[in-house]
Amino acid sequence: MYTVMFIGSAILLIGFAMSCGIAGASATEIPDPVVDAPLATTKSQQTAVLAGGCFWGIEAVYEHVKGVSGAKSGYAGGSAASARYDLVSSGQTGHAESVEITYDPSQVTYGQLLKVFFSVAHDPTELNRQGPDRGTQYRSAIFYANDEQKRIALAYIEQLNKAKVFGQEIVTQLAPLDSFHEAEAYHQNYLERHPDQPYIVINDLPKVENLRKQFPGLYKDKF
Repeated sequence: MYTVMFIGSAILLIGFAMSCGIAGASATEIPDPVVDAPLATTKSQQTAVLAGGCFWGIEAVYEHVKGVSGAKSGYAGGSAASARYDLVSSGQTGHAESVEITYDPSQVTYGQLLKVFFSVAHDPTELNRQGPDRGTQYRSAIFYANDEQKRIALAYIEQLNKAKVFGQEIVTQLAPLDSFHEAEAYHQNYLERHPDQPYIVINDLPKVENLRKQFPGLYKDKF
């Protein structure tokens, strides 16, 4: 009885979220980045580390992006000693809940990953918060691994701000990637393992659906 009621409530919640555009359900159509790396001519693996609220939703979105072979929830911006969920949750460690994305640059560019990030994965105009979550650990951030990633990200933020795409200034932090620390096992693939949890239904499943609708050429079923 409880299970049936819970699933029924989850269905109602996702319908409400997707119809009202609350929490993580909204999406903004934005232009392609003017500055980007060209598609590579050979297959390889590169990584991008992005933060934008709870890492469950960011991870889930990128697991459905063509050219992405892996997405791990974790922590970036602080020390290795403080890369634990109980400490990061205090908002005092310097860490942001982040996702390490492994991708093939011959299939998807860094700029395309950022387009997904800014348009459907989170709201880049919210400072130190995202949807119902508050604190510096939920900040919007791009942790760049090299000068090319920094150049593309900086140019894209300037492009979007100049075009006033969001109506408010982007507050996404640009910071060099010192290290990425994988989160605890129970955080990995969280959406897939808990698709009926109300938080996931309201905040994260709509993001994946918006990716499917807005980026049909980049969307794929989960690897």
